[in-house]
Amino acid sequence: MTAATATTPIAADWRDFLALTKPRVLSLVVYTGLCGLLAAPTTIHPVIGFTAILCIALAAGAAGTLNQWYEVDLDSRMKRTAKRPLPAGRMDRDTALQFGVGLSIFSVLLMGLAVNLVAAAILAVSILFYVLVYTVWLKRRTPQNIVIGGAAGAFPPMIGWAAATGDVTLMPILLFAIIFLWTPPHFWALALFVETDYANAGVPMLPVVAGERVTRQHVGLYTIPMAAVAIAPWPLGFTDWIYGTVAVATTAIFAVLALIVTMRTSQPGDGMKPEKQLFKFSILYLFILFGALVVDAQVLA
Repeated sequence: MTAATATTPIAADWRDFLALTKPRVLSLVVYTGLCGLLAAPTTIHPVIGFTAILCIALAAGAAGTLNQWYEVDLDSRMKRTAKRPLPAGRMDRDTALQFGVGLSIFSVLLMGLAVNLVAAAILAVSILFYVLVYTVWLKRRTPQNIVIGGAAGAFPPMIGWAAATGDVTLMPILLFAIIFLWTPPHFWALALFVETDYANAGVPMLPVVAGERVTRQHVGLYTIPMAAVAIAPWPLGFTDWIYGTVAVATTAIFAVLALIVTMRTSQPGDGMKPEKQLFKFSILYLFILFGALVVDAQVLA
């Protein structure tokens, strides 16, 4: 019997609905979507631009809600997720499902009617990919869940770009690729220090099914193409020296932290400090990298 079924549901309040949207994840999604919109080589009316970002936020919240609706059994077995509204019994699953589906439909319709159909189509694909491909299909079946599922979180800058321009060119595809390739080392660093959580929940993350040594090797392996793609917009002529300088410097720091994680072997009681440093810096890395992209586009345009 799970915590969800053992506890009598009580009336959820706004904080529970907010928690369903995974606000911490949502902040990075909105940020990269906004950066994609601002880096696009055109201008967009502020009201339309705000609407586009609102749609990205609502869609991300919808995907997060549907993810929690489907994974309530997993969340109830993991220490870091057991206090979420559904496993904690503060909300029933039907309410969460209706909330998630409603947000999904509203965000896509609003994007299509107020912004453009290209952005709306990519937005719809991003929701379906996260819910059906990652949550339902991959997460419980393969340690490649993070590799393939990372595409779901990589869509926002492409959607922002499409909202501004109405199309998708090589540059937004590169922005997609940066987040797609960043996701594996980011989540594997996390998985190394919460391995027990994933093992208890039966989630086949790489440290659980292949061990710590293989996971560390994969962190280093996937950092190489991520670094190349992160710097690529500069030599390809899509950005100028501001982005190039920041990309080279921050990517070098990321690579050093990843190399430390790759080369070391953890000891009992060592606190997994290098892995936590890589995880924390990887989040800061995306914020800095995409911030530099916007500054470069706005200042040197």
